[in-house]
Amino acid sequence: MLILGALFVIGAVISFFVMYGNRDYRLLKVGRSVVALLMGILLLAMTLPSLKYVVLKEYDVVRGKCVIEIDSSGRTSEADFTMLGTDEIFSFRDIPALDAYGKAIPYYCEVTVTKDHLVEISYKIFDFKTRKLLVTSK
Repeated sequence: MLILGALFVIGAVISFFVMYGNRDYRLLKVGRSVVALLMGILLLAMTLPSLKYVVLKEYDVVRGKCVIEIDSSGRTSEADFTMLGTDEIFSFRDIPALDAYGKAIPYYCEVTVTKDHLVEISYKIFDFKTRKLLVTSK
């Protein structure tokens, strides 16, 4: 999304310069350029704050009781961690198989995310009763 946003902004700016140089201000061209510029700014506004947290390594650790739903229908398995205390959902790919999972099986999870909770970094899954480490991300 970051690259797409940058391409939209750069393309819109170049388009404005070409229109100004050719003195060709058609409504359709101006409209396309304005829409591309606005889309690019929107995409950049959505991705740049999270990118700042990733680059500066400003992370937050969400801990607590969680349930894990694993979808292995594709080539890779994808796991959704639902934190029961905060009702936040975090997704990870290529998670190893657990003995049991689903809404009836609670675990204790530690999920490392960016400060805005939009980008997942890593996870640790513990047994809920014994707090024994079961699975961790690399």
